[in-house]
This record gives sequence, C-alpha cells and structure tokens, in this order.
Amino acid sequence: MNAADLLSFFEERFEEVDAYVDLLEELEKAAQDGAPRLDATGYKISATQQRILYSSLYLQLYNLVEATVSRCVDAITQAAAHAGKWKPQQLNEELHREWVRSIARTHTDMSPEHRLRYAMQLSEHIVQQLPVAHFSVEAGGGGNWDDEAIFAMGKRLGCVISITDQTRRVVKTNMRDDLGPLKLVKDRRNGLAHGSISFVDCADGVAVEELRRMAASVESYLREVIHCFIRYIESHNFLRPDCRPNGGAP
Repeated sequence: MNAADLLSFFEERFEEVDAYVDLLEELEKAAQDGAPRLDATGYKISATQQRILYSSLYLQLYNLVEATVSRCVDAITQAAAHAGKWKPQQLNEELHREWVRSIARTHTDMSPEHRLRYAMQLSEHIVQQLPVAHFSVEAGGGGNWDDEAIFAMGKRLGCVISITDQTRRVVKTNMRDDLGPLKLVKDRRNGLAHGSISFVDCADGVAVEELRRMAASVESYLREVIHCFIRYIESHNFLRPDCRPNGGAP
C-alpha cells in the first residue's frame, strides 16, 4: 500500500465504524419505548444483547487502529523499495537500522548456521551495492497500540508524529477509568480478547453518545497520523537529508 492509498483505505474502514454506530444509535432510540423488536419476527432485543453489541465497537475500533498503523509502516517500506531507486546507505539512520534488522534477522531466534546465512546475505547485498528491495518492519501490535505506541513507532522510523493541540487534548482527555479514547479502546479490546471482562460488563453504563465521541476521537487522531506518514513519504524523509530529491523536508 502506497501513500496515496492510505487515506482511501482509512475512509473505507471508518465508514464501517460510522455505520455500526448509527445502528447502535437507532437501537438505543427504539429501546426508550421498551425492548426493541425485529418487525419480521417480533423478536425482542434484550438489554444484555444491546450491551454485547455496544462492546463490539471496541473491537472494531481497535482493529482500525492496528490496521492503520500496519499500513502506514508498510507504505514507508514500499516507498524505500520503489523501483529499486534507493540504496541501503541512502536510507535515514532509523530506517537503515530497520532494514538491517529485517535482512539480517537480528531479532529472530535461530541456529548459528541460519544466522550466518542471513549475515552472508547482508554482506553480499552491501558488497554488490544492490538497491533496497521489499522488506518488512516488525511493527508488533498484539493489543498494544495506543497513541503513545504510535508515537514511539513514528520515532523509531524517523517519522515525526505531529498532532494539533486540539486533537492532542481530545486524545488525552479521560473518558473512563482515567483513560483517553485510544487507551480505553486498547484496554477494553484486550479485556474482551483475553476474557478478563465479559461483553455485557464491558458496556455497563455506556451510552451510544459516549461511543460516538470515542469513535470520533479515534478518527481525528488517526487522520492526523496518516497525514504525518504521507508527508514523511512524499518528502522522502525516509532518506538521508543529502539524498532527498530537492532537499526533501526538514
């Protein structure tokens, strides 16, 4: 996925979130006159079932966060490997380190023979002055993504995550349990994924208005993060300053 695709991917995924919140909102309105019913069968939707549906939004939002970060990171490595234009020594210090980590498998447990084989591949690449080919950055994830983790990933790649003051305030404002929106999404997602909280308890006392605010906060933050990655790529900041076309951007 390249830089141009990042926003379109995000728009498509967030439309799903928005559509789901709309459904929850209509369900909540219907519940004001008693248990909502399905017209075709007359089936009543219980308060327990409503909570389960509400809780599912935390999973959907976390999936959006992790998928967005993953695609932003992939877009950087694709830009670095684009058309075989760049050599490893032209990459900025941070991305060069990630390239070495990927090619030499420095953080992978393996036998001495396998480690020697990957070291030889790295040596061959450097000696022959080969261009950067596709490589991957181990982004982690696994339930750990929030605003601080995203900032740390940007720093690791040399990409400055610069957020407006308004969005920063929203992201740092406590919503529940002394947690901001992204940390709350991560916390509830992990609780549900690991079984430490039930879907019913997860949404106890939660109204759709709160869920919509949470979704909007995550949306505004991720949009700004995406723009940071796009600027980084389009300004060729994944390269050393002296290798950037037209000097790149500061």
